[in-house]
Amino acid sequence: MKARAALIAVDGANGRAIVAAAKRVVPAGRRALKGVSHFDASGLFEQMLVADDDAGPASPRTLLLLYAADLAFRLRWEIEPSLAEGQSVVAAPYVETAVAFGRACGLSQKWLRNLFRFARKPTERRTVDAPPGPTRPATAGFVEFGCAQLAQPDGPWSDKKLAARTRAHLRARTGRSRARRVVRRAG
Repeated sequence: MKARAALIAVDGANGRAIVAAAKRVVPAGRRALKGVSHFDASGLFEQMLVADDDAGPASPRTLLLLYAADLAFRLRWEIEPSLAEGQSVVAAPYVETAVAFGRACGLSQKWLRNLFRFARKPTERRTVDAPPGPTRPATAGFVEFGCAQLAQPDGPWSDKKLAARTRAHLRARTGRSRARRVVRRAG
């Protein structure tokens, strides 16, 4: 009997560690792994990096709306077609990373869940518990990008504090769910 295709979500606060963990995923007993759907597949965040900075830093809500748009792109063009072909796919990161970042910024759980209600529930969830990486380059992952965008000398958070708060929110969520498989890294 053929195993069902799976959507495997890999979330965390360290973009490089998320990608490394996603590459190590080997879905035992499943059909071939199609590949990894990465953050910024749509190029929205890359465009922000090269855009003129006259508008100033983006707000947390703006960053999360852009993440939701990027995730919708990934679902439409990478994830759903792979699943329809019967192949498993890894999403790195998926919804929990963005929700943890939003909570770290003080956004309500209700607003965040409403924002991501379009996203398909993953078959498996994995959390990479690695310390946040440096926010430079900001292209390492969503948390690093968001921290680099929001960090201001006189603002409410430093990039390191915001990244650490994001990791703490992910840890708290992981601790509440027995269904999660946690990949721990020293650090």
